[in-house]
Amino acid sequence: MILEFRLGNIFSFRDEIVLDLQAAKIQTEKGKALYGNLFDIAGGQALKSISIFGANASGKSNVIKGIIACIDMIRSSHTYNEGTIFSVVPFKFAGYDQKPSSFFVRFILNEIEYEYSFTMTRTEILTEQLYYYPKGRRSLVFSRDETKGDDKKNIYEFKQVIKRPMDVAANTSRKSLFISRASQMDRDIAKRVYRFFSEDIVLDYKESAMPIENFIKNQKENILEILNTADSDIVDIKIQGNSLKTFHRSNPNIAFDFDTEESEGTKTVFQMMLSMIDIIRNGRTLLIDEIETSLHPHLVEYIINLFNNSVNAQLIYTTHNTHLLNRDFQRRDQVYFVNKRIDGCSDLYSLYDFKDFRDTFDMDVKIAMIDNQKVILGGHRNDR
Repeated sequence: MILEFRLGNIFSFRDEIVLDLQAAKIQTEKGKALYGNLFDIAGGQALKSISIFGANASGKSNVIKGIIACIDMIRSSHTYNEGTIFSVVPFKFAGYDQKPSSFFVRFILNEIEYEYSFTMTRTEILTEQLYYYPKGRRSLVFSRDETKGDDKKNIYEFKQVIKRPMDVAANTSRKSLFISRASQMDRDIAKRVYRFFSEDIVLDYKESAMPIENFIKNQKENILEILNTADSDIVDIKIQGNSLKTFHRSNPNIAFDFDTEESEGTKTVFQMMLSMIDIIRNGRTLLIDEIETSLHPHLVEYIINLFNNSVNAQLIYTTHNTHLLNRDFQRRDQVYFVNKRIDGCSDLYSLYDFKDFRDTFDMDVKIAMIDNQKVILGGHRNDR
């Protein structure tokens, strides 16, 4: 479960931005009514979904791109060689292209909270730290600071958590994250963290799917409901022999072969829902950029509600569709806005930051920046 992402000096974000998935203490009637959108965690609650709104070219997609860049480094940096140029691009203006980019992730794994962070340029890792809270108190696993010279004993600090850590350090170049290398060298805590970023965070829902046989056995009602939401007239699905058969409302007794007789649109929705159900069933975190273009339009709100009603899955998505600014299924702390400033950098704000925003406002609002002041435009009183 993700609690927080921080990104600094990456793509259009010059200054550090914070995407906080730890729930705010909202005591309004509507906030309490949406308690199902939260997980209970030690000391509070976490959010099941986050929406990031912004106009075209505002930089909202760079939030997702920045998170993906962070996770790609963790997953792949142990394979990089001396000639590698990282895909992370810093803010291009005001000399920030010569400054490091920073990443921070706070998450819960097996009921223990972790904090992992690193800084880097386009050509090398500079710093890296991992802390965890095994008994509710912050404890160092390791820290790394490559600016301290070439001696690994000066660069690294370890507590007695990782076995033979200097063996890993000796095999970790400035192109590699220690956590990635330690995982490949079979160090237990590093393997757990690496597996979390590799398996529990889904960057492309098309890559995650449960076997069709399991789906038909356990999830058929869900997919039929979803197909109906997407304007399909399919009323039943069965496996006959080695083939998937569908049955339609107009002729419920006649079987259609799924592979050869269903439309490409129906097959796309079907495969997408296999992936979504698998992600939700396994409690993973899904990232989607421009959710309204990645998913069937009738399914978007349905999918968001699936995550908000899940046991322990999370969804982080971007959109410019203001119809999704709906207080009926989202809390204020679940809504973020990205704005492009006159100097070319983007800012990220939570709707919760607007302290004068009232539940009596409709959520079809637009956020503008005028002289760096946050202004709510287009909101109106709801007299109901």
